[in-house]
Amino acid sequence: MAFLIGYAVAYTPAVRQPWPSLGVTESLSQAALQVVIFAHLVLVFFRSHGNKNIFWTYPYRFTVVPVLLFLGCWLSSPILVCTSVLATWWDVYHSSLQTFGLGRIYDARVGNDALAGRRLDYFFNLLLYAGPILGGAALMDHLVDFEEFRQPEVGWNLFADIPVWVAPRATYLTHGVVLIAVPFFSYYFWSYWKLYKSGYTISPQKLTLYTVTGLVSLAAWGFNSFGQAFLIMNFFHALQYFAIVWWSENKNLSQRFGVATLKLGKPITFVLVFGSSTLFAVWSYHAPQSRSALLALTLVVSIMHFWYDGFIWSVRKKQVPSQDVTA
Repeated sequence: MAFLIGYAVAYTPAVRQPWPSLGVTESLSQAALQVVIFAHLVLVFFRSHGNKNIFWTYPYRFTVVPVLLFLGCWLSSPILVCTSVLATWWDVYHSSLQTFGLGRIYDARVGNDALAGRRLDYFFNLLLYAGPILGGAALMDHLVDFEEFRQPEVGWNLFADIPVWVAPRATYLTHGVVLIAVPFFSYYFWSYWKLYKSGYTISPQKLTLYTVTGLVSLAAWGFNSFGQAFLIMNFFHALQYFAIVWWSENKNLSQRFGVATLKLGKPITFVLVFGSSTLFAVWSYHAPQSRSALLALTLVVSIMHFWYDGFIWSVRKKQVPSQDVTA
């Protein structure tokens, strides 16, 4: 779906034009992508702060840490820039592990051992998602954030020069990724063939997920298909996350909102959760990001999303031990 949307956007002039009447000074597709990205980032707070069992497991992580990070980003340019660069690359890692986690859920549902192939899947998904970025057309787009270190308030030119140093050597990275990926993928499939012969059950959902993710990642990040790599992959990831939040938290949130017993309880919960996150994302898009406090808030939401989501899976695994949902 995400790939088809990217293809459609590439050949639809109307959505590639600015829409001043809507306050959109860039293309409508880029504006919509930013809203979708930030809406899915905000959703993690419904999983952390909206689930009292999770919240009271790590109360300081959900209160003190984000406040301290916000103050650091707001008051210190070096911390702000470091956090910005960290967010770019943590996003890559986080997206890889989201697919990994979903695959493990599908494995558990067909009755496989929770540890069977786990480490293989971990590295497989890292290569599947990050490999095309490191060795493909979108690499420099991910390195451009390092240039922020050149700001007078920071002045860390050694880090700012990383994109300049990498650009003429990008081909070596491509070759390196291929040299690592080909033998690893061969080993991965051989190992799973051995597991299958030993009684491992192949999950059609997991097989489909990994196949589609690999093809879309390679086409989008590797070749920047239609010039819409960020739109395709971020929409692909965000759509998955919307489904994850609804699947894992809709009952809990219906109770928290006091509408669980109502006939329209689930639709009301859906509107409250996704409507509020979308409204906040729209506000964030129109807010002047040049103001350091708002930029700091955006970065804190991003970092907390990546961090929280990682250990929230672990907390939920302890709550529901029959499911392997660690990501």
